[in-house]
Amino acid sequence: MPTHSMVIATVCLALFTASAAFAEGPNVGKPIDAADIAAWDISIQPDGTGLPAGGGTPADGARIYAEKCAQCHGPDGKGGVAGVAAAPLVGGAPITDISAATKTIANFWPYATTLFDYTRRAMPWQQPMTLTNDEVYALTAYILAQNNLIGENDTMNAQTLPKVRMPNRDGFIARFPEAM
Repeated sequence: MPTHSMVIATVCLALFTASAAFAEGPNVGKPIDAADIAAWDISIQPDGTGLPAGGGTPADGARIYAEKCAQCHGPDGKGGVAGVAAAPLVGGAPITDISAATKTIANFWPYATTLFDYTRRAMPWQQPMTLTNDEVYALTAYILAQNNLIGENDTMNAQTLPKVRMPNRDGFIARFPEAM
């Protein structure tokens, strides 16, 4: 019959052996490095931090819009076509209070960089993240020009896009003003 000391020694040995095995891990997956994380870290800040290289004009964006966006957002960007409830991208009366029925890019969004970020992540909705950076810049330029927020000949890129002043920029309370 084992003694109390032998039982304690056996339990300690089992725990020590198990902890050594768990320290090695279950060997599921592979270690991730900074380059792997960077490929998924596509966040764009209001000041333009994170914007990629590239650029585009409203004219380039008009061609891309006709091919990849109009079928949902309509030919003029003012809302979805029959059977598609896509949000309007152009127009919208000034917002006077939070209950405004139609919030659009021009009357609600506080930063032009948000348009780039959202378009790159989510559009086209049936194939998100398939647009090149140049296509996203061009679409952003086209939508901003259609809303009379930039000129028809302006180029949007990592330097110019953060400088676009959106009409409702001051309509929000910054959660982290020190980061602005």
